[in-house]
Amino acid sequence: MSPHPDSSHGGDGTGRIGPGPGLGEGLPGGGRPRAAAPPYVLTEDTPVYVISVAAELSGLHPQTLRQYDRLGLVSPDRTAGRGRRYSARDIQQLREVQRLSQDEGINLAGIKRIIELENQVTALQSRVGELVDALEGAAATLQQREAAVHASYRRDLVPYQQVQQSSALVVWRPKR
Repeated sequence: MSPHPDSSHGGDGTGRIGPGPGLGEGLPGGGRPRAAAPPYVLTEDTPVYVISVAAELSGLHPQTLRQYDRLGLVSPDRTAGRGRRYSARDIQQLREVQRLSQDEGINLAGIKRIIELENQVTALQSRVGELVDALEGAAATLQQREAAVHASYRRDLVPYQQVQQSSALVVWRPKR
C-alpha cells in the first residue's frame, strides 16, 4: 500500500500523484519540464498513514490507537472528514507508549506525564538554543561597537610621548 496524505491527488484514475499531465505530456517535443516541483514534501511529521496502516506499523490494534488518541498520548492530525492521519513520528511515539506500558509496567497516566515532560524538555532545549544564539549575537554586536569607539579616538589632539623616568632631584627656588 502506498501512503498518500490526501485522497485528492489528481482524481484521473491513472494513479499519478499531483495535478496536471504526466512527465512529457503536453510539452513541446515531449521532453521533461525544466523545474518540476514535487506536489508535497514528506517529512517525519507529515501525516500520511490512515489508522489501519498506523496500527499495522506500530503492532497495535486500531481500537488501541483510538484509545491513545482519546487519552492524549498520541494526537494524530485530522482530515477534513475528521479521519485520523498518523505521521512517522506518531508511529514512533505509539511504539514508545507500547514499550513503556508493556516492558516497563508504567500505567497510561504515567506515560502521558512522561510524554508531557519530554515535550517540555524539548521546548526548553529549543528556547535555550535561541537564547544562546541571541547572546552570541549581542556579544558580537558589543564587540563591533567597542571596536568602532576605539577606532574613533582622535590621537592627533594629544600626541603621546614616552615619559622618561629619572632619579634626578629638582629643587625649585623662587626668585626674590
